[in-house]
Parts: sequence; C-alpha cells; structure tokens
Amino acid sequence: MKTPRIWFWLLLIALLGGCGGEPSPVVPMPTEALVPTATPTPDLGIPENVGRAFLTAWAAEDYAQMYTLLAPTLRGNLSQESFEQVHRTALQTTTTLSMTLTPQTLSITGEATWIDFEEQWHTTLFGTLRATNRLDLVQEDGQWWVNWNRGTLWPDLAGGNRFAVEYQIPPRANIYDYTGAGLATQSIIVTVGVIPGQIQDHNAVLGAISWVLGRSTDSIYAAYANQPDNWYIPIGDTTGEIAQLYEAQLSQPGIELRERVGRAYPEDGIGAHVVGWVSPIPVDQLATYQRRGYRSDAWVGIAGIEAWGESYLAGSNGGLLYLIDAEGNYLRKIAERQAQRGRALYLTLDRDLQQAAEQVLGDRRGAIVALDVRTGAVRALASGPHYNNNIFIRPSDSWTLQAVLNDPQRPLFNRATQGLYPTGSVFKIVTMAAGLEAGEISPQAGFSCPGYWDGLGSLNRKTCWLETGHGALSFYDGLVGSCNVVFYQVGAHLHSLDPDILPTYGRAFGLGTRTGLVTLNEAEGLMPDDAWKYATYREHWTMGDTVNLAIGQGYLLTTPLQVAQMMAAIANGGTRYSPYLIDRIAASGGQPEQFTNPVAQGQLPISADTLATLQAALRDVTRAPNGTATHRFQGLGIPVAGKTGTAEVGAGAEPHSWFAGYFPADNPEIALVVMVENAGEGSTVAAPMFRQVIEAYHGLPLTPLPTPTEDAPQGD
Repeated sequence: MKTPRIWFWLLLIALLGGCGGEPSPVVPMPTEALVPTATPTPDLGIPENVGRAFLTAWAAEDYAQMYTLLAPTLRGNLSQESFEQVHRTALQTTTTLSMTLTPQTLSITGEATWIDFEEQWHTTLFGTLRATNRLDLVQEDGQWWVNWNRGTLWPDLAGGNRFAVEYQIPPRANIYDYTGAGLATQSIIVTVGVIPGQIQDHNAVLGAISWVLGRSTDSIYAAYANQPDNWYIPIGDTTGEIAQLYEAQLSQPGIELRERVGRAYPEDGIGAHVVGWVSPIPVDQLATYQRRGYRSDAWVGIAGIEAWGESYLAGSNGGLLYLIDAEGNYLRKIAERQAQRGRALYLTLDRDLQQAAEQVLGDRRGAIVALDVRTGAVRALASGPHYNNNIFIRPSDSWTLQAVLNDPQRPLFNRATQGLYPTGSVFKIVTMAAGLEAGEISPQAGFSCPGYWDGLGSLNRKTCWLETGHGALSFYDGLVGSCNVVFYQVGAHLHSLDPDILPTYGRAFGLGTRTGLVTLNEAEGLMPDDAWKYATYREHWTMGDTVNLAIGQGYLLTTPLQVAQMMAAIANGGTRYSPYLIDRIAASGGQPEQFTNPVAQGQLPISADTLATLQAALRDVTRAPNGTATHRFQGLGIPVAGKTGTAEVGAGAEPHSWFAGYFPADNPEIALVVMVENAGEGSTVAAPMFRQVIEAYHGLPLTPLPTPTEDAPQGD
C-alpha cells in the first residue's frame, strides 16, 4: 500500500494523540489472506508495511525475516533461536501444515498501535483452527517494529501457556499376500531383560535366556556385566507365544519380561525385499512427520511396501488438543478428532511361491521373478542373499543388523528390480523376432556354424559356445540350440539394413526401460544405440556393437523384472502388462475396497506367425534333442518353454546364469526368470533352479541341483 502522504497524516494524528489529543479512528486494511510468498523488504517508517511484512513472513515460515522485524529492545532479551523454537514447537504440536493470516484493521490510539488479524492454522489432526488476534506495533528510534509476545502466536498462549496433545493411535494395518496369508502383521513382542541386582542364580538365568533366545551365555553375561544393579538391561526379543511356552524357565529372579505391540514379519521375513520394514522416525524427518500428525516415538515405513503404503497402513491418528499453563496444569480443550484405522494391503504375491523362490535361491546373489502372464501381477519377487526384515524391529538384533548392513554381498539390494545385467543368450529371442520381421529371414533359412565367425575379420574372430560348431542348421534351430554364429550373422544382416533395428526391437520388448512397477524402486537399465554411444563415448555405433547386442552382450543392461515382463508378453499372445504388486486395498473408515486393474502397455511389434515361431522354439529349448535345457527338464511332467542365457561379465569372472521362461507351455500361467550372478552356464545353474521353483509351486519333490563336477553343459 504505497500512500506515504496519507500515512504521514496518520502518524501525525497518532503523535498528537500521545500528547493528550483524541484517539484516531480505526483505519480499515486490505483483507486479502496472506499466503506464503517471497517476503518483501518493508519500509520501517510505515506501521502497516511492517505489520504486513511480518504476517507475510509468518505465513511463509520465514522466521529469520520475522525476527528482524521485532523491536530492538525485544530482540535484546530474546534470541532468534528461542523465537523460532516457540513457533516451530507450536506448529509441530498442533500438526499444522500451513496457515492463512488475514489482516483486518489498523488501530492507532494515544497508547498503542496494532493490527487486528484473523489466523487459520490448517492442521493434519484437528482440521482448521481459527482465532482473532492482534499484532502489536511499537515505535523505536523513529521506526516501527513488531512488539511480539507468545500471545501474538495464538491468543491462548499468552502468559506462558502451551499447547499439548493426547494422541489416539490406531494399530498399523497388516500386509497380506493375495490369498490372505500374512506378510507383515501385528504381534506381541516380548523383550527379555535382566535386573542385575535381583539375580540369585547367574547360571540359571544365563541358561534360561540362552535357551529361549538362542544366544551364547557369554554374550548374555557381557550385556549386563558391570551395569548398575537396579537398571533394567534388555537382552533380546522374542514372540509372545515363545515367551509363554517357556514361562517356567524365564521365571527366575532377576529376569524381567516387558511386552509391547509391534510389527512382525512371519517365517523369517518372507518377501523382505518387497515388504520392506518399519523403524522409528528418522531424526532428520521428525518435524515433517510430527506435522503430519505422528507422535515423536512413532514407527513408520522405511522401505518397500511398508514405505509406499504408509498412508494406507498407518491410518489417521486422532487426538485431543488442549491448553496447559506454564506449570503443566490442564486448562481447557481446544479441539478433538477420532482416529481412523489403517487399511490392510493385499499384495499380488503368492506367499508359498515366494517362499519357494527364496529357498531355491538361498544365499546366492541373484533374483527370481514370477509374473502372472495374463495380468502382470507379481507372484514372486525374490532377491538374494535374503535377509530377515525382523532385524529392523528388534533392538536386541542390532548386532545382526550391523552384520547385514556391512555385508559385502549387499543383501538389502533388490537385485530383481534394481540389479542391472547383460542377458546373454536370452536376448536372442529379441534378435530372432527382429530377424523374422525386419530382416525378413525365414525360420527355416539355412546357416552353417563351424564354431566361429569371422564376419568382422579374422583378427576379430567370434566363437560359438559349442567349440566344435553346430554344423548346418536353420534359423529356428539356432534359437533352440542357442547357436552364437547364427545370431552373429543375423545381427550383421540387421545392421546392414539399419543399425537402429535391434535396439528398437529391444525397447519394444521392454528391455532397458522401466516396467512401470510403481511400488518399488526400479532401475531403468540400458538399451544402447548410436545416439547413446555417441553421447557417452563420442563414437558411433558399429557393426561389432550390433553383433554383440544380438547375443545379449556389449553395453546391454536389464533387470530380471524386465526380462520377466518380456517372457510374460510372449506367453500371453503379445501383450506387455505393467507388473504390479498391490492386488487390493481393504475397506476402512467409509472408504470402499479398491482393486488394481491390469494395465496393458502395448503389444509386441510382431506378427502372429512370428509369435508362434518364438513360442515353439522356446518350447523346444526344453524338449528337443538339440535344446540347451532339455536335459534339465526331463521327467518333469509339466511342459516348460524358456531360454538359457550365459552373460559374460569380463575376464576372470564367472558369467551370470539365466533361465527365462513360462509354464505350463501349452496353457501359460506363470512367467518365471532365474538369474544368478557369476554362477556359470545358464543350463547348468539357472535352469535346474527354474525347475525347482516349478516343483515347489506344484508341491512336487525338488530335483537335486547338479553338482559343479557334473557333465559338461549343453548350452548357454
């Protein structure tokens, strides 16, 4: 409001009022609400400007600017840190997210000058809190300042009063698989501890705790030795069921059990990489969570579905907001809201299949992914090495947690969605599709494999995995037997037509691009092409690059989930569905049950004939005499289609082992991918594990995995 002449007369009237004149009339002010904006630099000679600048800075939570507008004498007795803390504490306590401050009138009398204003605090827990207040102004050294006190913040806070909250916290909702089997549930957690001064028989105490917790007596004694006699020393956590089972053993003088309601992850954390975990609010996020209505000691989702689904699982806290005086005495209620229960999440996982995949994978570095080919629903998503997510919710497991955090095998890393790998010969599926479509190569076109290929010159000879060569064979048999030489030649042919053909088909099959899974962190990968190579290395794409890509090597990087999505599309007739993990969200608080509908990303860019050729060749990989995995699936009784892959990763390192496929081959239900880092040939490691997952899925006895000294592999 730039009217300095008017303000000159108003100030003159105010000064005359201070000399015994009549009070000035109330001056109306613009009443538009102040919302967070850039705080202007006020003219300190005009009281309205000072007041408006203060309110604007307040709405923007610009406490530093607010502090500069306080009267100098006030600042001499109030530090900026204390001033800011009063404001921040009030906002956190009331769970205020934002505020609207609306100036009403400027009043100037012989004794005081102030601005009346309306304040609205928009809170998470209590809705909008409203009050009418006044902003006192004072003149010092010829300039105007804000004469702030705690009542300026909220009228009821004058005189040292404070806000206080009594929370109503609903139990955290559970996470289930799609059948209702628990993946994250509520449980009674019992902390077994000791009070050293009350122990009468150390051997009996040590023996009982060791038996229940599975800890050594030395580690137990070390936990409480040299501690104060009257302290309670927690030793370890167990379930309420186990504590009840061993009640007699734990009834020793000096042992004390303390119960609490907590999170539990059944069966040592099935699906830990998917489910994630909860933990106390991180210190650096505490203020944010408090203003969202959380108590400072709350546990929140940190990773996986626990983090993604926080707003569903936690529900909405309720509470009573009331006023207390400086001594902590209750004065009156200000607002109240009832808590709302959280909503259970039902995942698409099949807990039995997930458990089988994790058991098959064991401690190996790798991943197993299973998708419903008809919808994209994730039925299993295992990453190895496995970890037990219960270690994040049991304080006594801190030593185990540190071991996991420091493990060079990186068990917390989700290799299924974030691990990036060349696919090896699994990519030959894409190359065959491109060769049949863009390259116009017939499935029965003839090739010859002497065990090597000199198409890039004899100094750049490239070899086949079968050193003696496959001899004469068709394009179709090249995929069944995974002949490198066939695919070197197809890659060279495609490059001569257009170097971008193969990368384009790779992207169309979903490789080197995120699948659309929104609930977990997902790596993009890399489908290399000329534009990428030039931007990265300032070199153009060559025929050698295309030839390497044709067999799934070179710069190619994909995730196991991307490969599973590709296999599901081949199995279902060509539709690429976005993988998803949330089957449904339970009804609660008047909100209806929500279901996830499958989302089709598009069709594979191939004809029905090409699709049929791929499906037949993948079926023959596991049953034809020349199939690279036939010997691994003999006697299974369940038809399987798939492709072996052996991805080279550098000199001196074992290749990554792949098997990607689906079953039953004649009526596909599940697309399944097994990838094991640095494990060897796809037919030797991944394919037998693929079979074991199928056997576990159907309740069949597991076929023992081949030993490293077994006969030579029959394909890559």
